[in-house]
Amino acid sequence: GYEHKTVCHSRGEYARDEDGDGFHEIHVNTMEGFWSLLRSWLRPHRGISQEKLPLYLGFFQFVHNTRIRGKGLLTPLLALLVS
Repeated sequence: GYEHKTVCHSRGEYARDEDGDGFHEIHVNTMEGFWSLLRSWLRPHRGISQEKLPLYLGFFQFVHNTRIRGKGLLTPLLALLVS
């Protein structure tokens, strides 16, 4: 349900306001924030195999996109696993 947009750093572009409302809808901070959260989430595991990295990434992406923490995550996770 997300539309992918890009910015061009070589043109000095780091954010873009497409509809002129003063809010920059397209920016790189979202992705940089995602990787920062992922690094801190993986840090306690102290090294994971490259084989299993896609599984860790998939689970983290699911948790990040649902934005639900703790026990509230159980219902959507089980629904996804059952489907």
